[in-house]
Amino acid sequence: MINRDRIVRTFLDLVAIESPSGAEEAVAAELEHRLRALGVDAGRDAHGNVLGRLGGEGDAILLSAHMDTVEPGRGIKPVFDGADIIRADGSTILGADNKAGCAVILEVIESIQEDGGAHRTIEVALSRGEEVGLMGARNMDYGRISAKVALVIDSGGPPASIQGQAPFHHTYDVEVFGRSAHAGLEPEKGVPAITIAAEIVAGLPQGRFDAGTTGNVGRIQGGLVRNAVPDYCRIEGEMRSMDEGAVEALQGRAEAHVEAVRLRHAEARIEAEFRREYPGYQLTEDDPAAKLLYGVLREFGMEPDPHPVGGGTDGNIFRGHGIASIVFGRGGYNQHTRDEYLVIPELLDCARVVERAVRKPAG
Repeated sequence: MINRDRIVRTFLDLVAIESPSGAEEAVAAELEHRLRALGVDAGRDAHGNVLGRLGGEGDAILLSAHMDTVEPGRGIKPVFDGADIIRADGSTILGADNKAGCAVILEVIESIQEDGGAHRTIEVALSRGEEVGLMGARNMDYGRISAKVALVIDSGGPPASIQGQAPFHHTYDVEVFGRSAHAGLEPEKGVPAITIAAEIVAGLPQGRFDAGTTGNVGRIQGGLVRNAVPDYCRIEGEMRSMDEGAVEALQGRAEAHVEAVRLRHAEARIEAEFRREYPGYQLTEDDPAAKLLYGVLREFGMEPDPHPVGGGTDGNIFRGHGIASIVFGRGGYNQHTRDEYLVIPELLDCARVVERAVRKPAG
């Protein structure tokens, strides 16, 4: 049985361990230790993700959360009076995103081991670097994962709050290599990389193109001093859309624009890399992950509330590896802010839903 005091205690223990992106070693060690103590065959892959497996009946189900938090996430002091809300004290985030997801997974496994009874084989993936580009999921050892369905416990709100649609995400890096010269003595000998980069930036996708399609130039870096013609400039940007065709069309126009600038400036070298970071998706009722979670939610009297989100999660990456994934709420609110808080009854509902899903026969 899901135990309120235990899951709250686990959550508070985890938020006491600092784990901003890039500094997850301590929390990874703690989570690996706790999983092993619960009988899970757990360890870390080459990237530092914590992966585990607990044998059961039928096909495996993957339970996923991420270990890292955003800043300010050091020296967290939760405010909890024993009632139904745990808050940040205003000086840092709380870290419910996503220590709450980690606590749910630990509680579900402990409840299953405590109560006995049949359950599906459980695989666990606790990723690092999710908040800085889904890096853990990108570099995960998928040879250690057999599950074709994943519950990704990494969204705000109650468990019925589901990320029902997420965008296709493309990014690019453009580098302009010019030629330096003294800006006051012989500027005509230079090839100004920043000026050429500005010409490129002017034609790249920026802003909103429709309800589900956006573009952004996020970073421009170049030049060394004010009195030298700059010989290098770098541009970094992205494009997102709920419509795969729309984002591919944006990328095509961007690539054509960069090529046109390249042809106009033969004296410079322009290198551009465009890539898909992760695939988008739109859940349907017959999606394997949605079918499982929707059924369980309705058993508990909760109506699934799938809605679009503008960003990606580990679930996007998992889907790119053939794992049907669903991302849903675990009771957190005001994520990534100093006003973050966690609603304990919703955290408990999330744990009960996950436990029921794990106990349902596969198929």
